[in-house]
Amino acid sequence: MSNSDLEFLATLENLITERRASPSANSYTSELFAAGTQRIAQKVGEEAVEVALASCHKDRDDTVGEAADLIYHLLVLLANQEITLADVVNKLQSRHAA
Repeated sequence: MSNSDLEFLATLENLITERRASPSANSYTSELFAAGTQRIAQKVGEEAVEVALASCHKDRDDTVGEAADLIYHLLVLLANQEITLADVVNKLQSRHAA
């Protein structure tokens, strides 16, 4: 993974956070925030199942696409809970050190 890949995740996280603070009428992200935590969590669950199913079918393109959907929806869920990627990375690092 390159630095530009990681930078894009940060850019996406910032865009999602901006949509939460300043909703846009034509934004799917804003629609998710308006629908609430339960709907966002449901989408994370749906996408996780779709990743699992695509991987069982050994369909690389489908798995990549579903993984992208899962990461996006997870970022929305995290933003909804005011949790950052840095918070998640810090937890992973602390577990690794243990």
